[in-house]
Amino acid sequence: MIPNARVQDAFPAPHDHRGTARGVTSRAVGPIPVSPRPALETPKVWLQGVSVSYKTDNGTRLLALDQIDLKVRQGEFLCIVGPSGCGKSTLLHLIAALQKPTTGSIMIDDEYVTAPGTDRIMIFQEHGLFPWLTVGQNVEFGMKMKGLSKAERDEKIHYYLRLVHLSQFRGSRPHQLSGGMRQRVALARALATEPDVLLMDEPFAALDAQTRDLLHDELERIWDETGRTIIFVTHNVREAVRLGNRVVLFTFRPGRVKHEFTIDLPRPRHLEQVDVARTAGEILDSLRDEINKSLEAEYGHEKGL
Repeated sequence: MIPNARVQDAFPAPHDHRGTARGVTSRAVGPIPVSPRPALETPKVWLQGVSVSYKTDNGTRLLALDQIDLKVRQGEFLCIVGPSGCGKSTLLHLIAALQKPTTGSIMIDDEYVTAPGTDRIMIFQEHGLFPWLTVGQNVEFGMKMKGLSKAERDEKIHYYLRLVHLSQFRGSRPHQLSGGMRQRVALARALATEPDVLLMDEPFAALDAQTRDLLHDELERIWDETGRTIIFVTHNVREAVRLGNRVVLFTFRPGRVKHEFTIDLPRPRHLEQVDVARTAGEILDSLRDEINKSLEAEYGHEKGL
């Protein structure tokens, strides 16, 4: 039995913006009695029977995602882990409507996702800042596209740069900043359009450990202050436990939901904490078989098997 993470098929308890999930203690196996909530609560993000397949060079079909059924609650911090090639990033692209599912449907607030929208913003591993614009102009870019007035844009630039502790760098160019600072600018730019859902695709993978730890703290604080729904893809299981209310584990290709773990550890958390490491280790035990399948597929391909 995993002491601080429960395999769970039902909806997780929502975030109460004080750092822990309501109705669940850091050690509890079952819920503490709470006031009942409505039986039918609309998920913020709802994937129903989502599959994705591709046509390969030899004319066969490759099934990347298979029958994904997943509900994400408003204000939840959901982390997705799995081996390389399991479709984690593809899932984010589908929610962002950067590509379409082969079968199934995706809903945001009970409305079908058919096109990209400012209610969903994606942050990639590469920050994607415009090098010819200043920090402030980069943050302003999305707001200009939305047609906000100059006064509104100035107010939000000030607010969101202060939120990521970069107010004094408003006039700087991206090349004058460190990697971690550039990623914070990318976060401020995403937040400034005030999306309901942040889709984060391994945004800290290329950073050094010290910078990554600082950005974990920043992201958790911003999530707590803004109440945004975050779907965060990572290869790092301990990072997922550090950040998430829930961790969803994908199988190797085709990607399916293998397990869902509700993380009951109190916040703030740190990567070096014993409970974080122990819980991550338990999840990694479930992931290890899928990693082995990934390695076998890669090895077999190289050998021409």
